[in-house]
Amino acid sequence: MASAIENYRTMVDQPWGRMFYDQIFRQLIMPAEPKKKILDFGAGFCLTAIHYGKDHDVTAVEPGEEMRALRVESEDYTLVGQGLEYLSGVEDNTYDVVICHNVLEYVEDKDAILNELVRVLKPGGIMSIIKHNVFGRALATAVMSNDPKAALDLLNGDEENSMFGNRSVYSNAYLDDFFGDRMALLERYGIRAFFGLSSNNEIKYTDDWYQPMLELETKASTMEEYKNIAFFNHLIYKKNA
Repeated sequence: MASAIENYRTMVDQPWGRMFYDQIFRQLIMPAEPKKKILDFGAGFCLTAIHYGKDHDVTAVEPGEEMRALRVESEDYTLVGQGLEYLSGVEDNTYDVVICHNVLEYVEDKDAILNELVRVLKPGGIMSIIKHNVFGRALATAVMSNDPKAALDLLNGDEENSMFGNRSVYSNAYLDDFFGDRMALLERYGIRAFFGLSSNNEIKYTDDWYQPMLELETKASTMEEYKNIAFFNHLIYKKNA
């Protein structure tokens, strides 16, 4: 039987997996020049590292052995099989960009990791954080699983019955409060407001569905109403001088 990580690896190759990354790359645009030094912390299967590594110097940090074994291998990034211990050896103000996508939900000490990520980011540098959004999770639970009770539990702060397992979903306000005057929020986007709600997966393999849906999601990702109910939020911060 395939493991959860193997199933996740299969999913990212499906249209609904690819669209997640297509949205990220539209939201976090980095021109080829000037060349940037990028840290991808919790790089997973290294799809983001490959994308930006074509033009920039990317270090992909991934402590999970199974994740590393299933990654897309490439010479476009440098892989580090560690986690927080790697950051402790990095000098202050090293990276122009720090990427931390769907990581903090799964760690015991978010504060320790965030403090290190801020420390190694250069003043004026950009930090990209993608996180689960409890309102979007409640919507997906009610619609995809037809389980309004579990969705209500999510809204009431009880995650035990969620279809997505017991992840530590934290608020956007937590990040703003934690960063304080060290970081300024530049932009908040939504990711996956619509495309995960349909159970018709067959149509998702067609160009007639994929491109219009990507354009719809791109438009919705900038609208406050849809940011609030998207499955993920993408927050982009800038480190103050």
